[in-house]
Amino acid sequence: MNISALPDLFDAVKARRIVLKIGSSLLVESNGEARREWLSGFVAEIAAMTRSGQQVIVVSSGAIALGGALLDRTANPRRTLAAAQASASVGQIALAGLWSDKFAAHGLTAGQMLLTLDDLEDRRRYLNASATLAHLIEAGVIPVVNENDSVATEEIRFGDNDRLAARVAQAAGADAVILLSDVDGLYDRPPGDDGAQLVDTVDGIDSKILAMARPGSGSGLGSGGMVSKLQAAQIAERAGIALAIINGTCDAPLAHASGTGRGTLFLPQRSDTARKAWLGGRLAPSGTLRVDSGCEAALRSGASLLAAGVVGVSGSFARGDLVTITTMKGTKLAQGLAEYSSHECQAIAGKREEQQADALGYAPRPTVIHRDHMVLL
Repeated sequence: MNISALPDLFDAVKARRIVLKIGSSLLVESNGEARREWLSGFVAEIAAMTRSGQQVIVVSSGAIALGGALLDRTANPRRTLAAAQASASVGQIALAGLWSDKFAAHGLTAGQMLLTLDDLEDRRRYLNASATLAHLIEAGVIPVVNENDSVATEEIRFGDNDRLAARVAQAAGADAVILLSDVDGLYDRPPGDDGAQLVDTVDGIDSKILAMARPGSGSGLGSGGMVSKLQAAQIAERAGIALAIINGTCDAPLAHASGTGRGTLFLPQRSDTARKAWLGGRLAPSGTLRVDSGCEAALRSGASLLAAGVVGVSGSFARGDLVTITTMKGTKLAQGLAEYSSHECQAIAGKREEQQADALGYAPRPTVIHRDHMVLL
């Protein structure tokens, strides 16, 4: 794969399998009515992609907005968790019907997949989702994926479908993700400011890029929008997946992006093993280990995490739980699966191996996190 420009995402040779994410505002009017005409045109574009040899997965929002309007147009469907879950329950049927009917008009079959955060955080369930996606695609079905908002709580939610799209792309072995937004892409400053420039290509997300979407900056969609898109791009780039943000508000948005090249393309940075890509994409760590500068340098060189380099422990976690590793300044460095509980980590933090047995009461394990169960962020 050699994706270097946005039009490459529409080349079946360079991007055979692609995930398209559509937000609620593109699918549903403010009054709760589906934007059927826009959706018809969009599905026609997807049908053309499949005829060219591309395999498409859709990640679709919109269930809560559709269901809320069906239940009570006068009330905010997200006013309480119960209201949002009920709206999602009603809206999922309407949303699935919309996609099914639109695809059927082109002789295509849609298949619905509803996922929660736990489905992709747990390794076994992640592999099950991956197998289902693979079988649907092999059967010529267009998977339509959404977060299962009818059962998800605040504690077990993705919170946005941008990150869900990146995780689905990992599970499906996709080459690329396209996030359809209501802006053209990432701007170097708030788009309304004089001199604001669209960033057309990002070759690795760094602090400068992250600052363009700082909360309150107005860059793109703000903390709930562009920030989550950059988080999705970080998940994708570590897994060797290209990700683009394009404007979906126009008619035929895919053709527009392909023809003009307008949007922001995040280039893949590395191709982790399947297990490390899964680890790097997990979103719900149970705790944090802070390490000293010497340990930081060793981890960046490919070493495992040893207790001697740990200077701080926070959170409550058990052996085998996902934890984040940070630098002395609090910058996220890596995440991985702990060999010790949080209580044990506190007991051996900063200690050499010969001191750990006295602190633990048993012979210590070689590492706190083995490099095979850790991924640098």
